[in-house]
Amino acid sequence: MDMPMPVTMKMGDLMSEEEFFQFCQMNDTLEFERDSQGNIILMSPTGIFTGEFNSQVLIELGIWNRENHLGKVFDSSTGFTLPNGAVRSPDVSFVTSEKWDALSKDELETFGHVCPDFVVEIRSKSDGLRYLQDKMKEFIANGTKLGWLIDRFDNKIHIYKADQSIIIHDTLDVTLSGQDILPGFSLNPGALLK
Repeated sequence: MDMPMPVTMKMGDLMSEEEFFQFCQMNDTLEFERDSQGNIILMSPTGIFTGEFNSQVLIELGIWNRENHLGKVFDSSTGFTLPNGAVRSPDVSFVTSEKWDALSKDELETFGHVCPDFVVEIRSKSDGLRYLQDKMKEFIANGTKLGWLIDRFDNKIHIYKADQSIIIHDTLDVTLSGQDILPGFSLNPGALLK
């Protein structure tokens, strides 16, 4: 059930970072990302089942972070400007306090120049698997240390690591570890779906 790529507006470098941010603010009922070539990608909203599942993962990570105070947790509406110039919005993400504290006040009000240390992408019905796999590889190539791609349609979890290795579990009913990026954090995606 691989869906086609999302709709992409071939823009090249016609918009500066500030212009892209303003474009997103003027069209705040729509979701956009921007690839490293400056092309704008129109993102579709998720169905309510996927949205609820995203929220469960976000809540679990938020509870862990409230207890550990190691950084900041973000939802799917947050845009990050990656080192390659792309602006991406993972479904759930985490940035260490060190990176957060290094951001300027201006960056906190825009798509700050920071790559999340941890990202989660949850495949919705409108997401193509290949697109999400490429997006996860882009995060890792730009500095993300750990990423989970949860594919409830193929019943698989892809774990992306900083060393570019990928581990695939053929079940959602597995306990995932936050490893040394999120010490003590674990999540069983299958249990959240029950």
